[in-house]
Amino acid sequence: MALHRGSRKHGERHISVNPFFGDADPVSGMTEAPPTHRMPRKPLAPGTAYQVVHDELMLDGNARLNLATFVTTWMEPQAGVLMMECLDKNMIDKDEYPRTAELERRCVAILADLWNAPDPSAVVGCSTTGSSEACMLAGMAFKRRWSKRNADRYPGARPNLVMGINVQVCWEKFCTYWEVEPRLVPMEGDRFHLDPRAAAELCDENTIGVVGVLGSTFDGSYEPVAGLCAELDALEKRTGLDIPVHVDGASGAMVAPFLDEDLIWDFRLPRVASINTSGHKYGLVYPGVGWALWRDADALPEELVFRVNYLGGDMPTFALNFSRPGAQVAAQYYTFLRLGREGYQAVQRSTRNVATYLADGIEALGDFRMLTRGDQLPVFAFTTADHVTAYDVFDVSRRLREDGWLVPAYTFPPDREDLSVLRVVCRNGFSHNLADIFLADLTRALDGLRRQQGPTGDREAATGFHH
Repeated sequence: MALHRGSRKHGERHISVNPFFGDADPVSGMTEAPPTHRMPRKPLAPGTAYQVVHDELMLDGNARLNLATFVTTWMEPQAGVLMMECLDKNMIDKDEYPRTAELERRCVAILADLWNAPDPSAVVGCSTTGSSEACMLAGMAFKRRWSKRNADRYPGARPNLVMGINVQVCWEKFCTYWEVEPRLVPMEGDRFHLDPRAAAELCDENTIGVVGVLGSTFDGSYEPVAGLCAELDALEKRTGLDIPVHVDGASGAMVAPFLDEDLIWDFRLPRVASINTSGHKYGLVYPGVGWALWRDADALPEELVFRVNYLGGDMPTFALNFSRPGAQVAAQYYTFLRLGREGYQAVQRSTRNVATYLADGIEALGDFRMLTRGDQLPVFAFTTADHVTAYDVFDVSRRLREDGWLVPAYTFPPDREDLSVLRVVCRNGFSHNLADIFLADLTRALDGLRRQQGPTGDREAATGFHH
């Protein structure tokens, strides 16, 4: 979450309240407008409080037009009703809400089967608040396994984690918070994610694991997890180093099983110890749920697991957060039940079709060069063509924002900092019709952008990078 500061006293202001907000006596509702940065002295009528907050939130962008976020922005009304019915249930209270705990257990079992676990009954898994927490848990398991194997050297030796420089920021946080050295495989040329051989070359006796990303947030491409495992297999034959792999499938782990069934990336690879995904991305659930699964109990050290009383028995738990609502878990099970494999396949195929259709349409405009085309994740990145000098990607992002579209423009990491791109994330609910409207707005924007004397250099006004 973002960090915020409190307000200065001399800068404090009050919210204006419309007299019509008052339930019975409109004038009384105007006697004291509530402050914005401290609690009001007196209560407000519920309708008044609602309207004040509601009106301010109208100034947020339209979530359905946000092509920066991977997070689900549309669910069926029935799912919304179900979530409202579960908002008061605390997921940690397994003994008080045993059926919610059962739905969580079923979701783990469904994912274990979906990700081709050799023995689904041996898989250990849990829900989380999102992929960031899931990745932290996976990293903790890596580090604890490594420290146990190297008890004679640790804490003297410093552990390291190998990954591509394109990983989501949560992995950088993990390395900082848990004192692990990040070893980053740089981008090179037109390769915008991890190279398996380069990753293996960074490994040594202090490597706790390697992260493979199934769906890079930078450009939507899959990292070659099978190739990574093959390089680590070869490394073990040469050196004896047995290094596990975690697949960060925040997005791709809920796309590939339905659209890329021949792609080998999951528990079919013996070296894959754990996988995470975001239920609130291509799992098609509103924000607030992720999943982390380990191949078996050996992959998750027992000392990291806490046990709570569950119907007079023992319920193992593994989490960074404690209290959180059960609504998202219920919604995840609802979606699994509602769609089934064929339904998920249809939704994800439609989303990918929209992505490739829109990528082709943007390329046909002639002003852009496509880096990816949305044929892996329904996500693609593009930059201005070499002949375009009147504007840059930041100008395009700023101009599209005027029409309500949020399209991030950003510069790639070190070794490809020369490359600035736009990225479009297509999600369920972003239809062919909306794609046509987007293309029309982009075409109209280009009419003015092409008449500029040069890029404005106003990067602050453009939408920045969002994972």
